[in-house]
Amino acid sequence: MSTTTSHTPESEEHPEGPAGPAATVGPGPAGGAGAMAGPGGTATRPARLIQNEVTTEIPVHLLFRDDPEPVSVPLKPAVVGRRQGTGEQPRLTRPAPARSRAVPQVDPELVERPARVLPGMAGVLAGAAGLAGCLVTSWWAGVLPPLVVESLRLPASTSASLGPAQWAAYAGAGALGLTGFGGLARGRAGQARLLGLFGRYRGTVRRTGLLWVNPLLRRRRVDVRLRHWRSEAMPAADANGVPLRVVLLAVWRVRDTARAVLDIDDHETYLRECVEAALARVPVELPGGTRGGVAAAGETLTRLVAADAGPIGLEVFSVQPVRVEYAPDVAAAMHRRRIAALDARQRSSMLNSVVDSVEDTVTRLTMRGLVELDDYERKVLVRDLTVAFCSGRGEPV
Repeated sequence: MSTTTSHTPESEEHPEGPAGPAATVGPGPAGGAGAMAGPGGTATRPARLIQNEVTTEIPVHLLFRDDPEPVSVPLKPAVVGRRQGTGEQPRLTRPAPARSRAVPQVDPELVERPARVLPGMAGVLAGAAGLAGCLVTSWWAGVLPPLVVESLRLPASTSASLGPAQWAAYAGAGALGLTGFGGLARGRAGQARLLGLFGRYRGTVRRTGLLWVNPLLRRRRVDVRLRHWRSEAMPAADANGVPLRVVLLAVWRVRDTARAVLDIDDHETYLRECVEAALARVPVELPGGTRGGVAAAGETLTRLVAADAGPIGLEVFSVQPVRVEYAPDVAAAMHRRRIAALDARQRSSMLNSVVDSVEDTVTRLTMRGLVELDDYERKVLVRDLTVAFCSGRGEPV
């Protein structure tokens, strides 16, 4: 069986490749590429992949090269596809790390918990017992006026002086009366009392009615009702960067009194600052512009403010723009721009209506055979009808 060997001009000038002298054998029975025979008769790696009279030879090691040492990537690599026929290996790119927004850090142990209180009747009974003790001590010491003794029908006292025993009884009865009446408090719906002793948080009272609280505890009244705050005109911008003035309405309440009062100086001021910071990051659209633009801005503002105010015990239900207008420095220019856009839309709508009316009129006259028009007469009729329709709509020609 004879073999046919074809060489390009390059192969004739350089008969020896990188692997030494080699002879090219034609395709085998399997239809694959021919094998290369070395000097010792052993099969070697073929040095040519494409070889004919028209195509330039491409070395095999350029198409199927392997990196000697793989590059280690700590993150999950993103593979960029290689271009076909260039022998380019896939490039590895590291994805950019995601940016995480800072979250306010709070004391995990500072959480609202109920305080220990007693019903108000206990304080009333203790105060009444103290008053009764003072009255009995005065009768025992003989200092009670005779008129009071007679009205109460008490026997005459045998002692007529204040001794150490009488003073001790006075002190005990007075302390009992002051403790009983001094600890009385009235709980109201929608208000809570934050209790503290020597700077330590002792609990929160949310109960209503008459209560008795330890008189040594410091009490702070906190409004836990559903509240709303209407802001002043605040600076903002739309999606195109046009400056706006926005008035917002925030609906919120205090959910955790301990964090709202003790974790921050003034939670109302903090809420206002959160609303202003969120407004600086969210574009706001004018009402009547993009469909759902104002609603989408309100949802984004609510989510951002709730995320910022949640760690300090505030629950934000809604932050919605109630008034949006252009800033004073661009209000006149933007107003003229909107008027021009409305006028252009109105003119375009009117022109479409006039053209449709003229076309319908000419078509009906022609199809019904009422008139026979050449090109010149048709143009004149169209012009006259256009002028008539525009004049009838009150628009200048």
